[in-house]
Amino acid sequence: MRKATLMQGNEAVALGAIEAGVRFFGGYPITPSTEIAEKMAELLPKVGGKFVQMEDEIASMGAVLGASLAGSKALTATSGPGFSLKQELIGYAAEAEIPAVIVDVQRVGPSTGQPTSPSQGDVMQARWGTHGDHPMIVISPWTVRECFDMAVEAVNLAERFRQPVILLMDEIVGHLRERVELPEAEDIHIYPRRKPKKTREEGYQPYAVGDDLVPDVADFGAGYRIHVTGLIHDETGFPSGSPAVTKKVIHRLHQKIMIARDEVIKTEALLLEDAQYAVVAFGGTARTAYQAVLNARKKGVKVGMLRLRTIWPFAQEAVAALAEKVRGIVVPELNYGQLAGEVQRAAGGACPVRLLAKYNAEIFTPGEIEEAVMAMAGGNE
Repeated sequence: MRKATLMQGNEAVALGAIEAGVRFFGGYPITPSTEIAEKMAELLPKVGGKFVQMEDEIASMGAVLGASLAGSKALTATSGPGFSLKQELIGYAAEAEIPAVIVDVQRVGPSTGQPTSPSQGDVMQARWGTHGDHPMIVISPWTVRECFDMAVEAVNLAERFRQPVILLMDEIVGHLRERVELPEAEDIHIYPRRKPKKTREEGYQPYAVGDDLVPDVADFGAGYRIHVTGLIHDETGFPSGSPAVTKKVIHRLHQKIMIARDEVIKTEALLLEDAQYAVVAFGGTARTAYQAVLNARKKGVKVGMLRLRTIWPFAQEAVAALAEKVRGIVVPELNYGQLAGEVQRAAGGACPVRLLAKYNAEIFTPGEIEEAVMAMAGGNE
């Protein structure tokens, strides 16, 4: 392990991205994600990369996609209104299958909201922010070390599945400072950029797929003729108005993720072995929730926590299994209620699911979550 250091979550994201091979950052400063851009501006020139501050968030997303198509692993970081502005091009990346990482350090909204205050109000936007049908991969860290690890993971997932991946953080974790020991470079798994398996002469088609349903699209300038478009396209990359092609493409975009669910979806079970009640949480709120779980256990309530490392695709199977085991689930989240509905749907009525929503620009206290757990336990005795 490298020497331990005091590090901020946003800084760890930048370091992880560099380790994963990111060599292009296109962005626009916005609180509370700006430190990511600042660190990338410092680090990228040292490794032969490029940092570009664009005129706005739309242009920065376009620059990231262009850089990715030209062969660079690429990343951008934003928050709130900037995340909203990026949505159309995120959808373009999903349809054209362009790997890219978007870091969203959430803040209070809607609109400009409370720029420096914590929130988890982008859960649904991260999944459904663009129009049309396509899958999304969204992951969320709860420690500074995990900010580093998940930055690497996000880049790997983007390259593995050739699609945009969202690293969904919140102001709590983004601005948190912790003692961190980072792994040595040789201990970090890096997924390389996919390369064509055929030459042009052998009949290469940019959107032809194999068993994993993911195409090997050649980088621009690599000697192949390729066409990239946001229109529905066939294996050649050129637009097609065929209903059969349309159905096939949309189905494949979903299936390339669904057939690899076990590879993509990750959760962490904490103190659930003997739990009679559970908390389901993610990100900065999970830190507070875990302390609440420990406090409740000291009072004799058998409660555990399921932490969602992957937000989307949703951990349907893990939540359903949890609901069959416990008497009740509490879902604390810094919004008006977004994740709780998904938990309730997955639980399927096997146990009560109670939302604990907070949206006043303040974080949860352990006591607030503990009180909700104790109330559920008292009501079920």
